Amino acid sequence: MYEGRRVLVTVAVWCVLAAGGGPALAAADGSAGSPAAGAPAAGGGPTPGPAGPAGRVVDVGRGRGIRLECRGSGSPTVILVSGTGGAADEWTSVADPARPAAAPKPGAGSVLATVASFTRVCAYDRPGTTRFDGGLAPSTPVAQPTTAAAGVRDLRAALAAGGERPPYVLVGASWGAMIAELFARTDFRRVAGLVTVDGASPYLRDTLTPAQWSDWMKKIAAMDTGKGLEVPDYEASVAQIRRAPALPRPLPATVLTSDRPWDLGVGNSGSTWPAWLAAQDRLARELHARHVTGTGSGHGIAVERPRLVADAVREVVDRARGGG
Repeated sequence: MYEGRRVLVTVAVWCVLAAGGGPALAAADGSAGSPAAGAPAAGGGPTPGPAGPAGRVVDVGRGRGIRLECRGSGSPTVILVSGTGGAADEWTSVADPARPAAAPKPGAGSVLATVASFTRVCAYDRPGTTRFDGGLAPSTPVAQPTTAAAGVRDLRAALAAGGERPPYVLVGASWGAMIAELFARTDFRRVAGLVTVDGASPYLRDTLTPAQWSDWMKKIAAMDTGKGLEVPDYEASVAQIRRAPALPRPLPATVLTSDRPWDLGVGNSGSTWPAWLAAQDRLARELHARHVTGTGSGHGIAVERPRLVADAVREVVDRARGGG
């Protein structure tokens, strides 16, 4: 993991965000700390930004804008959903294996760039997410904490405003997998496939011990939501997903699971790693998914093993197209 920095898809990112973020790093478009094109105006409303690799802020109504970055062409459209606090550059950056403590940098071998070579692909900045340069993403801030249902509403609105048509293959990393799953359950006709990238799920409520779950919820509740940074409400989101309709039939799906132990770092109730793996197994069974456990990665699979993620996405895209 990237010690002391905005840790991309890890649920333990709350510890970093509570401390105030991380140091300046390269932005997804190669700039160094400059405001992103199309940042919201000072009054809070969206300012339309230019299309292209730098992305654009789309108007999702009620004076709000969400930055959307899309490349490539073809169908289905792949939608990349970042982990807690992670902006779209989670999918446009690559870690340097020779410098494991360094933050990921923009790279041609990133997930988004690779997927764009075979289909349309979009990533977006949820409100309160942070770029690797330490700057807050330009999407209009909202009240925190947030939920998976709020994430689904925002994603639908951003895709509609950006003119990005279904069917979609949803790719969710960590917390983003909760949003992706709820989207698929509540809008099944527009979803062609799912990929989870060390994804969180409602099963964590069952696989963590009561003490671990309680300690985790206390840590989240202690965060300063006044900073405007993303804070997921897991309790509410688990309930939302469990109330949602089950998938009427299996979708093409792959579950990618880290194989380098990491920990949520909550309380003194023991390692959360076994519970994480158990939840991954249950998620894969629920989705009838191919489960890839030999990832050679920690929690940040998208930047540590971007080719692996892109290959998993390609396989699901091919199956959605009827190729296998």
